[in-house]
Amino acid sequence: MGLAMSTPVDEMDGPYKRRWAALGVLCISLLIIVMANTSLTVAAPDMVKDLGLGSSDLQWVIDGYTVPYAALMLILGAVGDKYSRRGALVLGLFVFGAASVAGSLVDSSGGVIAARAVMGVGAAMIMPATLSLLAATFPREERAKAITIWTATAGLAIAVGPLVAGALLEDHGWASTFLINVPIAALGIIGALALVPPSKGTGVDKIDYVGGLLSVVWVGSLIYMIIEGPHFGWGAKAVAAAVIAGAGLVLFVLWELRHPRPVLDVRRFTKRAFAGSTMAVALFFLAVFGAFYYLTQHLQFVLGYSPLDTGVRMLPLAGAVFVGGALTAVLTPKVGMKATVAFGMAVGTVAIALLARVDETSTYDDFVLPLIILGLAIGLSLSPCTNAIMGSFPEDQLGVGGAVNSTSIEMGGSLGIAILGTVLAKTYSSNLGDAAAEAAAAGGPKLPEKALSVAQDSVGAGLAVAKEVGKQVAAGAAPKVGPEKAAALGAQQAQAVVEAVHKSFADAVAHTSVIGAVVLGVGTVLVAFLLPGRKTATAPAESGSGTEERVTEKV
Repeated sequence: MGLAMSTPVDEMDGPYKRRWAALGVLCISLLIIVMANTSLTVAAPDMVKDLGLGSSDLQWVIDGYTVPYAALMLILGAVGDKYSRRGALVLGLFVFGAASVAGSLVDSSGGVIAARAVMGVGAAMIMPATLSLLAATFPREERAKAITIWTATAGLAIAVGPLVAGALLEDHGWASTFLINVPIAALGIIGALALVPPSKGTGVDKIDYVGGLLSVVWVGSLIYMIIEGPHFGWGAKAVAAAVIAGAGLVLFVLWELRHPRPVLDVRRFTKRAFAGSTMAVALFFLAVFGAFYYLTQHLQFVLGYSPLDTGVRMLPLAGAVFVGGALTAVLTPKVGMKATVAFGMAVGTVAIALLARVDETSTYDDFVLPLIILGLAIGLSLSPCTNAIMGSFPEDQLGVGGAVNSTSIEMGGSLGIAILGTVLAKTYSSNLGDAAAEAAAAGGPKLPEKALSVAQDSVGAGLAVAKEVGKQVAAGAAPKVGPEKAAALGAQQAQAVVEAVHKSFADAVAHTSVIGAVVLGVGTVLVAFLLPGRKTATAPAESGSGTEERVTEKV
């Protein structure tokens, strides 16, 4: 045998002996692309300071990764199915690593955004390849267990990203959060070539490039609209993106219905297991990513933890994901997928609802239980849904199946940050405005209009304004009362603003958690209604359009 693994699984006598080591390579590859987003939320303050980023620049540094990532997954998954799934993984890791190096070297917002966009292209190759290679490498009876480990890795990455970034930022600059990707990507490439068997779909003669292009247009426009509208206002760009997304979706569906071998047979969405699983994944990550967005801010800005301390305090969520994933192996065979997924989503609803108790006096202890419960919910819900989505596709379309699952995650996450992030921002701004008005009415010093406007932009901006207000008060009082008393007056005023910012943000977290819990609760009912009951396995779907169900429903 050469250095590279060259024998496909379907040419082997029996199961591939090193399949669990191959799964480790796939999980490492998944880890790097999920961490790329979660770690950046911790590195963002340093980037703002060094690069002079405005709020719009910062938003696109974060989301410049998301648009190509979500938009390209379907067509790149199909390309991997036709030519080489392992080749797609290796090329994606190379592109991701190279773009990470470029991102660490640039010194402008445009350069970082461009590097992040290219990283998103690499991630769009990697993500569907990991799932399709997993499904191709493992025998059908072991896939559920392997997918559980894959799912747990995704949950681990959500929590580990801030931890790794925080550790790096203790002694290094924000560029280190890009460079850490390079050795991991190199390890993934070597491991993929040495341990992951080559794989591609059999009988894939042509790719539906028109359908793939239409999917890029409508998914990319939708994600752009989700980012642009809530954050920057519903101006011409957001409205145009909405129109293009709607028209693109209609054209995509019409084209796919008529094409003899569509890139994605949209008739699958008439099957309850597939439609319900896809909806569950999207809705669940809407709530999870939205909650993660404001939890990390609360831990850093209100409770005052460093980036590293914040990452450490997110670890209970990661551990609980593994426990929840392990429970699915016990629950799903006994009670069925529908009950397991609905229970997991209900548990997630409870976790987010518990965050509605947050106020300005809350400590980290008040967050531990919701984090653990949320981690359990991720493990319980995502593994069975991913298994059902992948099981709905024939062997020659596993890359497309992985792309559908991953696009659902990304769309749900983007919607969660957009919707819950907007609720959070507006509630915080309103709360702080009310607090400033009450303080002035009670005879306290009035916060200047310009300073209040800046403070209402974000909790980080509010704390920066508090510092500046304290300095200005001290400077103005010094000639009258002396430097010591002036410093005390300045500190007192700064503390008053800090307390108002903390209270306003904590109340906004509580309010946003109520909205998130309601959305996930309603979604739980919809998914429970849509998913079929207990299932009995039948013959696998045939290659081709893949519309045949792999299972029969017993409702």
